[in-house]
Amino acid sequence: MRRVSVDIGGTFTDCFLVWDGQYVSAKALTTHQNLALGFNASLEKAYAQIGLGLGEVMGEVDSVRYATTLGTNALIERRGPTVGLITTAGFESSVPLSRGRGYGEGLPERLRKDLPMAERPEPIVPIQLIAGVRERISETGEEIMVLDEEDVRAQVHRLVDRGAQAFVISLVNAVVNPAHELRIEELIREEYPEHLLGSAPVILAHKVAGRKGEYARTSSAIVDAFLHKAMYLGLSSLELNLRDNGHQRPMQVVHNSGGMAQLNSTDALQTIHSGPVSGIGASEHLSIEAALGNVVCTDMGGTSFDIGLVVEGGIKFYDFNPVIERWMVNVPMIHLVTLGAGGGSIARYDRLRQTVAVGPESAGSDPGPACYDRGGREATVTDADLLLGYLRADDYAGGHIALSERRAANVVRRTLAEPMGIDVIDAAKLVRQKVDNDMANGIAQELRARGYEPGQFTMLAYGGNGALHACGIANAIGIRRVLIPPFSSAFSAVGAGNMDQLHIHERSLYLQIYDSVTRSLLSDFDRFNTIVAELEDRGRSDLLRQGFEPAQIEHRLEVDMRYGNQLAQTAVVVGWNRITNSDELLQLIARFGSDYGKRYGEGSQAPEAGIRINTVRVASFVSTPKLRFSDVLAPDAERRPAPDPLRVEDCHFVGAEAAVPTGIHALADLAFGAVVPGPAVVVSDSTTYLVEPGWRLTVGRYGAGWLDRMVINAGENT
Repeated sequence: MRRVSVDIGGTFTDCFLVWDGQYVSAKALTTHQNLALGFNASLEKAYAQIGLGLGEVMGEVDSVRYATTLGTNALIERRGPTVGLITTAGFESSVPLSRGRGYGEGLPERLRKDLPMAERPEPIVPIQLIAGVRERISETGEEIMVLDEEDVRAQVHRLVDRGAQAFVISLVNAVVNPAHELRIEELIREEYPEHLLGSAPVILAHKVAGRKGEYARTSSAIVDAFLHKAMYLGLSSLELNLRDNGHQRPMQVVHNSGGMAQLNSTDALQTIHSGPVSGIGASEHLSIEAALGNVVCTDMGGTSFDIGLVVEGGIKFYDFNPVIERWMVNVPMIHLVTLGAGGGSIARYDRLRQTVAVGPESAGSDPGPACYDRGGREATVTDADLLLGYLRADDYAGGHIALSERRAANVVRRTLAEPMGIDVIDAAKLVRQKVDNDMANGIAQELRARGYEPGQFTMLAYGGNGALHACGIANAIGIRRVLIPPFSSAFSAVGAGNMDQLHIHERSLYLQIYDSVTRSLLSDFDRFNTIVAELEDRGRSDLLRQGFEPAQIEHRLEVDMRYGNQLAQTAVVVGWNRITNSDELLQLIARFGSDYGKRYGEGSQAPEAGIRINTVRVASFVSTPKLRFSDVLAPDAERRPAPDPLRVEDCHFVGAEAAVPTGIHALADLAFGAVVPGPAVVVSDSTTYLVEPGWRLTVGRYGAGWLDRMVINAGENT
């Protein structure tokens, strides 16, 4: 296996190289002006570790896989074309109204409750660029009103005159009959062929999202159109960079659905949050291999802190109406929660509460934290960690980034210590305590909202700062065991290397499978099976287009079910790909009832209201070879005392008034199974492991390690 996988983050670009059984990771600062530069720099560090050249690697690797934040950044910075929206006449206000809740979506809970000060986000499509056309399709797909083509031409001319550079077509009920959306696309091409208007993208909402819910489906298409240019130019430049360096195979792009596909089979919307989703995918794989049980995935990078769940050996949670930036969209995306808490998160004095606040603003990679000595003028979490003694100024990131303790002290003194009337170390402790508590609160809310207690979970701590803050987070939330996975600082890149080729297609329908009035089951399965076959054909076509053989393609059928007219829907994995008789239908109903009871409480099932299927979803995939990490964790039998530390230095810890003598170790000197009691700092080229007092680290392979609370028994640590 020869494979390169890359996670392009807001601060660092992580690279993971697999070469005939050798595993190598490397990091470089993200170059936002040209992502290829950061990729080349991180890849150069990786292949140099095993004595290879760039041409040799690029010419011979099986695949290059990207997970990127390019789309997220484009949304935040509002870099995109002027988008015009064509919708059914009478529904022009659907997007501006945003279900009446658009003021709060994408905001923290505190701001969602502040109704008097509520402000809606700046729209991607302003009202003057929304056009209604005369047409109508019924909820069953019947044509009620013929499309008025002259009206369409007039509305398209009006949008172009007002500056539209991209078009979104989202008509009511187009998911059940897209004929009018398809015809409008033809009319736009007739009126404005490429030699007149250029390559203006025309996005059809029914192709972006296959479920009903007109606002979310339209928002999905709008975001996709807005990101189209940035994603096309950014990812195309990356693919050209590969070509220039000798890689002739198609570039693979990680999707937020938990799979990947070639660039020509990727929508811009599918790349949002693909980096954090890669980390959750890697956590799922590791949890199954190592039988970890319930796992909470935590990814602390330079800009953000991402939380995901993998329950009982690999169950993933999906969001089917996730909020991206400030807009609800309609795509199946691996569920995650993102907090503005990373190494580069800016700390400031909160005058109202007379304390420290951290994030969500970040110093990023340019200029970065003040200690990077690149012009940063705000205190960050990394500055605080340096002042507390956890980071080595001359050995950070393998010595590639020299840190300035003087600049970190100056900026913490000016922005925090002096306004609060405390010394610099106490201010740094407050920053550390605040960011750890914020991350712990985010984990607790996520777990308890789903009916779990933190003590039931093992925490996976990864990302560039995961091993540095793991003990602080676990102390604040009450978790007793933390796993630092292999290649933790580049774990999302590792996950990108383990992705399957995957496409998800779905379609809304109204199908009553149990009628509570007549007490009868559905007996005609042809409509349901026809839809499943159509979705399988779409997924199969996607994968055949990418060069796979029909025998390699597998399908997984899921349905969204509900009791009667309840709003609550439950996604159920069917387990087979057709329903052919009543016994199979009853098995599906039983599975739905079981899943519903686990989620909402046993006894809450309501079959007396009837049972409906609202969405059919088919995941079409091709399994690819996986990396194996089942032997990287040291069992109890392998544990042995660690050698003496290289030196002992003073570090400062939250809750300890005075400095604490702390052993400094090099990870390269610690053998498999070595146990390092806290307090200790373990330094590697890519991350720093902080073992706080009361904890111990058991070292595994590839930088993996268990962090356990030490139990005090009869005066001895066990």
